[in-house]
Amino acid sequence: MLVIPSVLGISILLFTVLALAPGDPFEELATNPNVPAEVRANLRAKFGLDDPVALRYVRWLGAMLGGDWGFSFASRVDVDELILGRLPTTLLVIGSSQVLALLIALPVGVYAATRPYSIFDKIASTLAFAGFALPTFFTGILLILVFSIQLDWLPFVYRSDISAAGWRFYWEHFRQTLMPVAVLGLFQGASWTRYVRSAVLDVIRLDYVTTARAKGLAERAVIVKHVVRNALIPVVTLVALQMPAIFGGAIVTEQIFRVPGIGSLLISAILANDTPVIMAVTFVFSCLVIVFNLIADLLYGWLDPRIAYR
Repeated sequence: MLVIPSVLGISILLFTVLALAPGDPFEELATNPNVPAEVRANLRAKFGLDDPVALRYVRWLGAMLGGDWGFSFASRVDVDELILGRLPTTLLVIGSSQVLALLIALPVGVYAATRPYSIFDKIASTLAFAGFALPTFFTGILLILVFSIQLDWLPFVYRSDISAAGWRFYWEHFRQTLMPVAVLGLFQGASWTRYVRSAVLDVIRLDYVTTARAKGLAERAVIVKHVVRNALIPVVTLVALQMPAIFGGAIVTEQIFRVPGIGSLLISAILANDTPVIMAVTFVFSCLVIVFNLIADLLYGWLDPRIAYR
């Protein structure tokens, strides 16, 4: 029930901030002596840039609900075409990186928690701290230096115009997504590993776990059915709350590897002061964050049947 008010409130905040921010999307025309001043004034009137902020927001919201996301001042095309053309790439990179992070964090964190202060736990904790401490732009440049410059195994620039066909086409796409996915996945995996370890340690000491062992259940069944399932509830919360940071890291990673996603589109729109694109991209990011939080709420009921939705 809170999804619609949340989206509406975020859209009002984003639109107001961007409307009051300094800069003019037609600043280039103002400094161009070949463009008359009345042409610039007519363009501002056409797009309603001189209207009150409240009126502009109502007009923008009505257009968005009608499927019109606006017109890009810099690219001279509709904003929805720009975003829909780049969104699949961003979702592919982010989705693959989060799968990689979970594949690292869950088994490593659970195994380290079941053997606290062992050699494995100490090594995993050290690597997790190191992976979390290194920013994505540093690890991205490091991977480029090693795997692209020194070893020449992987391309360091993402190309969307691959001319190969068949399996070669998919192989080339897989190769060029390896490093961006690894940068985001290892960073998140390091953070989540420590959290999974802590959550499992909290649950594994509870009385019902001791009771399950006393009934003669195998240790593997106790860990999987009774410990991990309950320990995942705070982990799901963490994953949902970290979505803004994940998308922020994706923006930096896309710039490093020149991935043609909506993160790089946002950066280019900010540099060009392309307000409709900035508004649409940030709004899409916000909606994705809300959607992931909604998915997390739904997962709570599956993980813990005691949680009821009313």
